[in-house]
Amino acid sequence: MNLRIRVNGTEHDVTAAPDTPLLYVLRNDLTLNGPKFGCGLGQCGACTVHVDGAPRRSCVTDVSSVVGKEVVTLEGLGTPDRPHPLQQAFIDEQAAQCGYCLNGMIMRAAALLARTPRPSRAEITTAMSANLCRCGTHMRIVRAIERAAERAAPAPTGRDG
Repeated sequence: MNLRIRVNGTEHDVTAAPDTPLLYVLRNDLTLNGPKFGCGLGQCGACTVHVDGAPRRSCVTDVSSVVGKEVVTLEGLGTPDRPHPLQQAFIDEQAAQCGYCLNGMIMRAAALLARTPRPSRAEITTAMSANLCRCGTHMRIVRAIERAAERAAPAPTGRDG
């Protein structure tokens, strides 16, 4: 079946069965390697993308369900020359060890910061608990999200008087 999907601001015509996992189309047809195949069951989060701004597990999302919607992958957040604030914060905090979870962590964190620009540490850990990190850089990931939130937040204003 021919489907037209919008990924990272560009329309793509793909040929796939309607129930093909979005992850397969992103990686195999569109050669976007940010989303990773982790568990294939929607449990680990390595394949997370945004669909109309909300984080979704692309390994259990049928490609037909994103027709007419905006899909954003890690590649759509920033570029090597102009990384997204979260991508830069993850670099600055050296939040990657093996790096396999980073796609999902950054995509989930971006959705959190879009909803809650100044999350508390508890809000961050609650939001991020849906994604797995096998090598244990959890605290660096939390610090990277806090750093990105600080950079994006407007500077405090003083009072007159």
